[in-house]
Amino acid sequence: MQARGVDRLVVTRPEHVQYLTGFRPLYLMTAIVCLNADGQVLLVAPNVCPPHCAADEVLTYAAQLHSTLRQEQFAAAAECLQQYLAGVAVGQIGVDGSQFGLHALRAAGVQTTSVDEVTDLEPELWELRRRKDPDELALMRRAIECTDAMYQRAREIIEPGTNELELFGELHAVAVNVAGEPLSALLGNDYQCNSRGGPPRNREAAAGELYILDLGPCYRGYYADNCRTISVDRNPTPPQLQAWEAILPVFDMIQRDVRPGVSAKEIFERASRILAECSLGEFPHHLGHGVGLYPHEAPHLNPFWNDCFQEGDVFTVEPGLYSDPLSHGLRLENNYLVTAHGVELLTPFPLELH
Repeated sequence: MQARGVDRLVVTRPEHVQYLTGFRPLYLMTAIVCLNADGQVLLVAPNVCPPHCAADEVLTYAAQLHSTLRQEQFAAAAECLQQYLAGVAVGQIGVDGSQFGLHALRAAGVQTTSVDEVTDLEPELWELRRRKDPDELALMRRAIECTDAMYQRAREIIEPGTNELELFGELHAVAVNVAGEPLSALLGNDYQCNSRGGPPRNREAAAGELYILDLGPCYRGYYADNCRTISVDRNPTPPQLQAWEAILPVFDMIQRDVRPGVSAKEIFERASRILAECSLGEFPHHLGHGVGLYPHEAPHLNPFWNDCFQEGDVFTVEPGLYSDPLSHGLRLENNYLVTAHGVELLTPFPLELH
């Protein structure tokens, strides 16, 4: 803020609110954080003052009236902020531009039709969020523990005739039990058998098929994101085993080559060359991405970005091969922490198809 000449940062995106204060509002509610260049933090919270937050002052607004959620929460929260800032010189305002709305803009003190006095600091916020602090890593490790238990249960119950929706419900229960509380957000994207991925269907798995489970439980705001593929009848075909063996060298390369300063795009290209040696399927997506308070963050292991790995990054690696003969394919995904001299594997549970 000082380097950019910003006097006051006002953010409304829930992930940024949590990053700055430790408080994450319920997904149906709005919160605002105002951070001054001198380090003073104001949190505008829904309904009541949170029992735990890192804020010098907390104001509350009524997000519900007689138990009914208000549709005009942003306006009500912004009114609190506006009253707090009444009489304070505007100066240069920083915002999280992707979600910052008219009500918050006016509350921050921008009253003219010009927004020249507004600076979008969201790119800097995303960059700061890359380096995970020990307390953040502890929450992410707990989310990863949920996925470990989910895969263990999946290996116990997947068989010909397993219904995708029923498996989804079973795995949700496992994750909640490990977390010891309701999860903050969705459980990941992919619960389809004989498919590259997608939400669970009212469909039964069949012998010979591969079941891709890409799981991403969110524990207290922090996501895990890793994937395993399971042979439905525990008897993978020779082509399926060959494709599985073709994927494993990608993880060896990650352990050997990734360290701070290495190009994530170059790592993607190396993985693509490894997978191209297998003619049984195609690799049509990114190799991975950062993860934290949001499912996809930097670094991007992707040809469309030029990121470099930084110490403190937590990222995914998800090589896959897909084709109809593989019924329909497989993907394996690990999570890693970038350390000063390499990477730490955060998901050391089995990769086998059976």
